[in-house]
Amino acid sequence: QVRVAQSGGGSVQSGGSLRLSCAASGSTAMIFAMGWYRQTPGKQRDLVASITSRGDTTYSDFVKGRFTISRVGADTVSLQMNSLRPDDTAVYYCKASQVIRDFWGQGTQVTVSA
Repeated sequence: QVRVAQSGGGSVQSGGSLRLSCAASGSTAMIFAMGWYRQTPGKQRDLVASITSRGDTTYSDFVKGRFTISRVGADTVSLQMNSLRPDDTAVYYCKASQVIRDFWGQGTQVTVSA
């Protein structure tokens, strides 16, 4: 079993920055990637950014150049969010991926005001 704990987030004005952190614990040996997703009411959960155990990163088009995902430790990743816009407002979820199963964090609200 893998536990995923998120921290960070909150409220900021447009143009501001926030940082999210995610730490996986438990049976983490087989985690091959960790990533951040976001969801707004009534919509599907979309990929924001991900990073593999080798350090390969993927970003969605709507955050390229503004957000940076990094590995802080073996099972900890962060998401630095700069130049935030009101349409970045969402609940952000961290996911730790193993071959046979994904594990999700509890979700963190990010609110960007105009």
